[in-house]
Amino acid sequence: MTESTVTIKGQTTLPRAVRQVLDLGPGDRLRYVILDDGQVRLMRAQPVASLAGFLRREGQRPVSLDEMEAAVAGGAQGE
Repeated sequence: MTESTVTIKGQTTLPRAVRQVLDLGPGDRLRYVILDDGQVRLMRAQPVASLAGFLRREGQRPVSLDEMEAAVAGGAQGE
């Protein structure tokens, strides 16, 4: 188990093992998720820019906004 100490200012140093697992470097941001049972999950925050191309599929052409709207309208009508 890895531990660190909290200073009087509420700061702590992340142990090397934690930084390595999260692939953290200087300037990276962290996200804390507080669970209902009091546990806290620590995650590396991902910038929105990292999502660019996330939905791209090889061999498929991009869908136009008109096609998307038609698909949503058709789905809403049960087609």
